[in-house]
Amino acid sequence: MSGTVLLTGATGFVGTQVLNSLAAAGTSVRVVVRSGREDAVAARPGVESVRSTSNLFAEDAAWWASACAGVDTVVHIAWYAESGQYLQSSANLDCLVGTLEAAKGAAQAGVRRFVGTGTCFEYDLAVGALSVDTPLKPVTVYAASKVAAFLTLTQYFATRSIEFAWCRLFYLFGEGEDPRRLVPYLRARLAAGEPAELSSGNQLRDFMDVRDAGRMLAETALGRVQGPVNVCSGVGITVRELAERIADEFGRRDLLRFGARPDNLVDPPRVVGVLRQAQP
Repeated sequence: MSGTVLLTGATGFVGTQVLNSLAAAGTSVRVVVRSGREDAVAARPGVESVRSTSNLFAEDAAWWASACAGVDTVVHIAWYAESGQYLQSSANLDCLVGTLEAAKGAAQAGVRRFVGTGTCFEYDLAVGALSVDTPLKPVTVYAASKVAAFLTLTQYFATRSIEFAWCRLFYLFGEGEDPRRLVPYLRARLAAGEPAELSSGNQLRDFMDVRDAGRMLAETALGRVQGPVNVCSGVGITVRELAERIADEFGRRDLLRFGARPDNLVDPPRVVGVLRQAQP
């Protein structure tokens, strides 16, 4: 594939790694950034920026059509993701509406391909081993909004002969992660020599370094696969195992306090992705 890729969310946790991977592949990238954030992507070879208002989800289709002029592929990662708030926030509805406007603008501009990002929470998590064929059963506003975007864009782009892929992210960790999340919390506590309070740690999860996720997303953007794609490792480990691996870096398993926090009774015991992509 040759041509410019337009990327949203390029300064975020996942988007930064996608930008890195696209740039490493020598791809010409146009990033949409909020006013005042241009410096975050400045001076990178092959990267140009388009300035949005303070809220890119408030832009209409005409604005997006202009931003997508001359673009081959759109990679849309931006979404509200405030830790501890995003699952049931009404901001998800704004993101949904804004995403549909971006899609309309991209179609008007004649893009060839559109890649969106979803979540493993779209699936029926009771299944445990989640493939792209697993039934969808969202139980939060966040997941329901992602499902609505996926279903709508699947039909919309099909009628316009635009390639569409939907990348569902699993449990990511790594560089740029919100400090309130599990892995940064563990590292901060252990580095300070302080106890880390955890649940039983028996939950089985599909953890993946965000750098690897960024590479998978970039490969999807530059490839031809269409439909849902699981961005995951395909391997499950327990939260306890993950915590112990991190504690071993500090030689401080003694600081792990399993059972200090109650287990979430509605939290599924197993959430592991299956690495089988939908056929193009």
